[in-house]
Amino acid sequence: MEFLVASAIGLLTAAGIYLVLRLRTFPVILGISLLTYAVNVFLFVSGRLTVGAPPVLRDTLTSYADPLPQALVLTAIVISFGMTAVVVMIGLGAFLNSEDDHIDDQPDETPTGGQP
Repeated sequence: MEFLVASAIGLLTAAGIYLVLRLRTFPVILGISLLTYAVNVFLFVSGRLTVGAPPVLRDTLTSYADPLPQALVLTAIVISFGMTAVVVMIGLGAFLNSEDDHIDDQPDETPTGGQP
């Protein structure tokens, strides 16, 4: 189970980094989202993988699920949603302003034939 989750985290991270390095706005936004999903899964797994265990330790129970990573993941989901909304609006504003969605947009260099 741990190997499967670690592989999923690695795959999400690799795909996110690949998409962040693209030159268009939309793949960069998807890459940032995949990276936040990878971090959320990593935070959730940091509290140990337990199935069917209650989040609070009582006198009769010997194992429990750590509630702190669950609270951190809920907070991270809200933050990543807000961050994604801001990045989408910035990307949309840049696209509407320049009619192009390249990240590293260079101005067109038209040869003028040596004339100013």
